[in-house]
Order: sequence, then structure tokens, then C-alpha cells
Amino acid sequence: MNTKQRITAPHVNEPPPELWSNCLRVGDIVYVSGMTARGADRETVLGDNEYEQAKVVFQKIQDLIEAAGGVMDDVVKMTIFVTRIGRNTEVWRARKAFFSGDYPACTLVEVASLAKPEILLEIEAIAHIGCSKKG
Repeated sequence: MNTKQRITAPHVNEPPPELWSNCLRVGDIVYVSGMTARGADRETVLGDNEYEQAKVVFQKIQDLIEAAGGVMDDVVKMTIFVTRIGRNTEVWRARKAFFSGDYPACTLVEVASLAKPEILLEIEAIAHIGCSKKG
């Protein structure tokens, strides 16, 4: 029987108790909640464009996946929410620094807004630890 394990990483701020988990591992599957470019104070947004914010978000996802025992190439599915669909290529540009080989399956959705007006994107991910050739 697989048990649910909460995964944390030193550079990824945890939400207050009883709201949600940033990352859960069940067996070899890791679920990462929607990550944004909020800083450690949960108020400041790091980066003023999609490229800069995406780099922050992908780094948070990488930190959580590695804390769960995996590598970024173990990510098999991402859902990306953006507020300006016309700037999606900036997200793809940032993604290239974090993935190689077979990129994850991905859904890109434009939304009217996110938690704060200056947050331009949010990304959630699912990984299967050990599935990549690098893992």
C-alpha cells in the first residue's frame, strides 16, 4: 500500500497550516501544487515578466522534485496558467533551462487573473520518480 508523504524543500515556502500541501508523494508519483513567483514573505513577487517569473517557478518545482528523490526529467505533466497568452514563448524559453529530452505533456491555459495582479503565471506538475533516463 502506498502512503502519502508531504515533501518540503528549504527554498520553497510552505503555506500556512490547513490550507494545502505544496508537494505530495504517493509511491513514485509526486504532485506539485500550483507554484507562483511569490517570494519568501509570500507578498513580494519575484520578476516583472513571464520569463523571470517562470525561472523562479521552475526552480521551486525542481527543488520539490529533488526533495522527493527525483529529477526534473521525471516530470511527466504540467499545467501552466498565464494571464497573457501572447507571451507564452517567454515561459517556453525559461523551461528550456530545466528540461531536456522528452518534455512533459503540458496544458497552457489563459486566465483572467491569479492571486495577485503582478503574478503572471502559475504552474503545477506531476512527476513519476525514476521514470526518466536521468533518474
